[in-house]
Amino acid sequence: MSVVVVGAGPTGLMLAGDLAEAGVPVTILERRTEESNLTRAFAVHARTLELLDLRGLADELVAQGVRVPEVRPHLKGTELVVDLRHPESRFPYVLMVAQARTEALLARRVRRLGVEIVHGAEVTGLTQDAGGVTLSTRDGRTVRADHVVGCDGAHSAVRRLLGVGFSGRSYDTTILLADVRLGRDLPLAINPFVGDEGTALLTPYGDGWYRATVWDRTRRDVPLDEPLGIEEVRDSLRRIAGKGLDVVELRWSTRFLSERRQADRYRVGRVFLAGDAAHVHSPLGAMGMSTGIQDAANLSWKLAAAHDGWAPRWLLDSFQEERHPVGRGTLRITDLMLRLAVPPAPLRLIRPYLAPALLGRPAIARTVRLTLSGLGIAYPVPDGTSGSALAGRRVPDLELTVDGHRRRLYELARGGRFLLLDLSTDGAAAAAGEPWRERIAVVRAEGTAPEGATALLVRPDGYVAFGADRPDTAQVRTALEQWCGAAPSVAV
Repeated sequence: MSVVVVGAGPTGLMLAGDLAEAGVPVTILERRTEESNLTRAFAVHARTLELLDLRGLADELVAQGVRVPEVRPHLKGTELVVDLRHPESRFPYVLMVAQARTEALLARRVRRLGVEIVHGAEVTGLTQDAGGVTLSTRDGRTVRADHVVGCDGAHSAVRRLLGVGFSGRSYDTTILLADVRLGRDLPLAINPFVGDEGTALLTPYGDGWYRATVWDRTRRDVPLDEPLGIEEVRDSLRRIAGKGLDVVELRWSTRFLSERRQADRYRVGRVFLAGDAAHVHSPLGAMGMSTGIQDAANLSWKLAAAHDGWAPRWLLDSFQEERHPVGRGTLRITDLMLRLAVPPAPLRLIRPYLAPALLGRPAIARTVRLTLSGLGIAYPVPDGTSGSALAGRRVPDLELTVDGHRRRLYELARGGRFLLLDLSTDGAAAAAGEPWRERIAVVRAEGTAPEGATALLVRPDGYVAFGADRPDTAQVRTALEQWCGAAPSVAV
């Protein structure tokens, strides 16, 4: 089995790297003729850093960015604080790092694993049958694969050729994006300035520069192709954020029209959609790149299981069932944030009182934090599995003792395989998993798991497939058969 990934952005690179590491033949087709230095995306949230940690990549990326521990909204002189110091994670912050650096890290990985990236390969045709998918490109190539994944952005050719709807709408207000140096430093935080004429979001790069994302009512009808200069950015920020916030230098700028859209389906036969090809939304929350990388982490191991011949019948369909609701939720929260940032006049009058009242409630602040970071994502129990109380929940990076040595769970779970963790004294769960050792890692350890579980079957994307306190051998074997197929030693 082979896979073609269309698009060499963060989503496509993450997916291709995972597939190659699992031994799946994979090729990337990229419309661009050279590597991108795009800087539109600039944030990596905690759950995405955890997924990179599961691949041994997080620390290298963290070293290149700046750790931002909070959001500080400014509303007419009132400054609020939304804490992002996640106690649940090894990454208690949002990492600010240019998209180009994230792409470069993921590109080095795919090259190290021998993945071919074909540049200048614009997909113009797609057909599929019972045996595979055929792609054609503008330069006359024809490529055949068992599966294709469209990671080719908001204007996805794969999605268009599939005939999949992209439901939603465009926002009325044009967004200004710019990298600026200011006349004074701001707190080490994501700094939204909310005024009557719009909202300006200022995020530090850590070197004296800030990414400015500006919704300015007075500039809403300016054509997208009109150049955006320093005077316009300076004027917008002064009117929205106050005269004390001055732009002294600009190195990059653009306008774009934000959209709120989602693909009606993420799977059509042997073809899948992920990243911006599946969902686009307001940049408020900076969730786009992180959501796409999470799509890739969810799909990659399922395609690898299909390649190895033991994927349950329902497994590939679970990509739609798990990630489509996550994409829908991302659209809803970013839409809500944009409506609060650029509301009609009646809401603007009460906004300075409404926001503190809401964010001052610990339960609401916690929900916002877990939603933005991705740490609150949980998946439904798939049909065809018996489930358990922990099934579908994110697995924290547990501190464990293995053979007398301290180890982190995310280190033990690297390699893209299921992990069967046995924390019992008798090792019964580990013994039950022995026949599956070709497909899973089996680890006996000392430590404490959520809900007091002594056995955890951890999916390759860091979510629980099965977990229980002192399960019997039959329960463990049933979970392994449901998720990992019949044991190789007894398969017919």
